[in-house]
Amino acid sequence: DLGNEWALDASVLKVGSNLYLMGTYNAGGSYGQSNFIQRLTNPWTLTGSRVRLSSPTLSWERQTGAVNEGPEPLYRNGRVMVVYSASACWGPDYKLGLLTLTGSDPMNPAHWTKSPNPVFQRNDANGVFAPGHNGFFKSPDGTEDWIVYHANDSAGGGCDMNRSTRAQKFTWNTDGTPNFGTPVRLGVTLTAPSGE
Repeated sequence: DLGNEWALDASVLKVGSNLYLMGTYNAGGSYGQSNFIQRLTNPWTLTGSRVRLSSPTLSWERQTGAVNEGPEPLYRNGRVMVVYSASACWGPDYKLGLLTLTGSDPMNPAHWTKSPNPVFQRNDANGVFAPGHNGFFKSPDGTEDWIVYHANDSAGGGCDMNRSTRAQKFTWNTDGTPNFGTPVRLGVTLTAPSGE
């Protein structure tokens, strides 16, 4: 029961055999809009208290508005990561950040490491602004990783129906982190996911 509080952007993180609900809420004070994590005893039952997972502490997370939201899990070779949106969606500088589980307890914020720089952001040359609020999928044959996100094609697009849904293939850096590349301009023909 949230009482008079709000929460949004729910997703489920799996670490080993344990499930966790992640989402976004107003953490209050200087924390602003933050991401939380809370244990699940099964896919539909919460237990214990929620814990603030990340807050907009870096300057690039506070452009237009102080926001961390939309946490989405990403897994690779045993590594557990969370990609989240930062800054405010109503401005052109909405972007993606990365948390990596570097300890053993997902409920302990100190066991997560926040990347110091955004991992996906606007590209004025391609006319892509405010790329964020993402998800991930594999190509039908399992050989490719894809990101799906929304973005605007103008700096004044805002956080409304001006946004469009986009998808593009991504690769991996040698350190095991995702390389989302540069947001692709609207109208560019992409090769379909492998196996389609």
